[in-house]
Amino acid sequence: MALKMIQSLPLIGQFGIRHYPVGALCPARHLSTSSYTQSLCVTCLCTSAVRCIRLRGCRKRQSGYGIRNLTSIVREPSFVASSSVGLHKDSVPRFRLTQLHRPSAAEKQVFQKRLESCASSQQVFKLLRSVEIMSDIMAAAALHRVADLEQEGHALKNPSVLENDTIRALCFQLEQDSGRLTDAGLVSVLLACTRLFLDPWSTLMVRLVSQSQARLDRRQMTLGQLCTLGQAMLQMEGPSCVLLEQVMEQIQKQEPSQWSIEDIVGVYRLLQGCVGEDGKYRDLLNAMHTHAMTITSRMNASAVSNVLSALVTLNQKQAIPLVINLCKQAVRHVPYFTDDELTQVLGALMHFGHSDHYFVEAVVKYVPTVAFTSHPETVSKVVQFFSRRNILSPTVFDAVAESFVYRANDYNTSQIARQIMAFGKLGYLPPNASQMFKKVETILHTRFSQFQPQTLLNLLHACTLVGRFPANFFSKIFRSYFLQQLQGQDAGIDRAVLAQLTQLYLTVKLECPFYEGPMLLPKYRVKSFLMSSSSLETPVDLHLYNSVKNGLVDLLGNRSYFGSKVLTPYCYTLDVEIKLDEEGYVLPARQMDDVYKRIAVCIDGQKRFTTNMRQLLGKEVIKQRHLRLLGYEVVQIPYYEFEKLHNQTSVLEYLHQKIFPHTFRLNW
Repeated sequence: MALKMIQSLPLIGQFGIRHYPVGALCPARHLSTSSYTQSLCVTCLCTSAVRCIRLRGCRKRQSGYGIRNLTSIVREPSFVASSSVGLHKDSVPRFRLTQLHRPSAAEKQVFQKRLESCASSQQVFKLLRSVEIMSDIMAAAALHRVADLEQEGHALKNPSVLENDTIRALCFQLEQDSGRLTDAGLVSVLLACTRLFLDPWSTLMVRLVSQSQARLDRRQMTLGQLCTLGQAMLQMEGPSCVLLEQVMEQIQKQEPSQWSIEDIVGVYRLLQGCVGEDGKYRDLLNAMHTHAMTITSRMNASAVSNVLSALVTLNQKQAIPLVINLCKQAVRHVPYFTDDELTQVLGALMHFGHSDHYFVEAVVKYVPTVAFTSHPETVSKVVQFFSRRNILSPTVFDAVAESFVYRANDYNTSQIARQIMAFGKLGYLPPNASQMFKKVETILHTRFSQFQPQTLLNLLHACTLVGRFPANFFSKIFRSYFLQQLQGQDAGIDRAVLAQLTQLYLTVKLECPFYEGPMLLPKYRVKSFLMSSSSLETPVDLHLYNSVKNGLVDLLGNRSYFGSKVLTPYCYTLDVEIKLDEEGYVLPARQMDDVYKRIAVCIDGQKRFTTNMRQLLGKEVIKQRHLRLLGYEVVQIPYYEFEKLHNQTSVLEYLHQKIFPHTFRLNW
């Protein structure tokens, strides 16, 4: 875009644009190149002479002689002009960007502190008007601060901020002094302008890019300046930008082992935006991973979160040792992470499937203190992290549940669902469960249409896992309209989704006798909850199963007296099933008649419990609850009890007491 325009103007340097100050009259010149069919007004660097006319004639010929335009654009995903404002020379404050008499280090420090304390763009403008002389770095910092305050997604919250006289005057001065800016100031100003979504065809942006190209060709930019320039070009033109390729060529010629923490973080962030070309920077990344391992212990909170975020985007599965080191360093920074940084760290650890005991402890201590003040996405990401790692912390979940009651209206539907899903998966009910689920029901009533179909199903299913039944909404999800929404563009509904629907149907039948709405049609029901992925049951631990099986053979006298991995008509799979007749005698597993009682033996290995507490996961709790309602006598054999048995005699005694607690043991 801007770069292509610059490259198509070989005579710009000949005409010496910066020698035409505002108000100076110059002959109208129009250049035409083979790559651009539209004529270019060199006087004001418009994209076409026609555009000059539409702007009431060439801007340097207008009677005001001092008009400049800033164009605010919205990038979604490409630049789209949304508004333009004039810059009037005689009606705005003037700035002097000095190279001879630079502000002292103390003055810069005071300015930076005052800038960081600004809570609004108007405060930034007031600060700028109070400064008589500033460096280009200070000017860039001011623009960045405005971007920090105004940027929201791919646009400015208040585009009219660019109409302020102060920012227009500052941009005008930067345009005039573009050739005299330092390398650091130049690239920082360019990046700030992209963050403010200024039109890349504006005079200011074209001159900044032109100067950046010239400085880049000299090959004198530092690594940090290259990264800043690369980020700006990514924002302007994306990963395919020619100038960005030149930046990456220069970066690849440097030695990562000599880079500082700031340098390596900058390159990681730049590569993060260059994703899409697999393997192109593999050697560079591997060298960076190796060096990063040696300096992780000196990284601050921002560096840790930025590197982890880049590793996720770049999908660096081979960098697990670096992830582990970064997680260890993150333990020190948990209380100091910003909400965004903590969200990135948690997301990265979930992506790589890693958690550190000390990191978890630090989060457990920190979250209750900020549950009411942290960003909704951060709170949601915390419980999602604990849920994904099967870690139950009553301290964290109680604080989140309490804050949910008061802050639920601040959460979007995805954040609400993720929080409730975490409680459901871990099978945990907080002390204020009644208040929390009452709030959930209120939200469903008021915001039902805002929920995506899959999000709504996940939320309702999570409620049933912990014995909460929003029956008023079951009728809506069993209707054909909702089921069609679940299908989306695919030919059918995913089997894992059908399993959720089937378990909800079974819940309605067993636990909601008062329900009188529509039921799930047979064609949407599965026959087994045990699947290879996203299963609603946890497969039995084979080692534990074999140990229990051997004990049962000795207890019952023959392998034929119990069934293994029995699929019931109710979709659940029993680890072991024992059948009894009316007098309490054990029947052969194959016998179908005269069965008076069925015993479901649940052999619960470690994966059926939370990792840090001996509490069954929600899907195992609902399974055992449903089996009891279906008439089974459920006998639970948890791993932590069975592992204490050291000989066959103790195993026999244990199994006898568990399965037949009210009978004397017979000598088989």
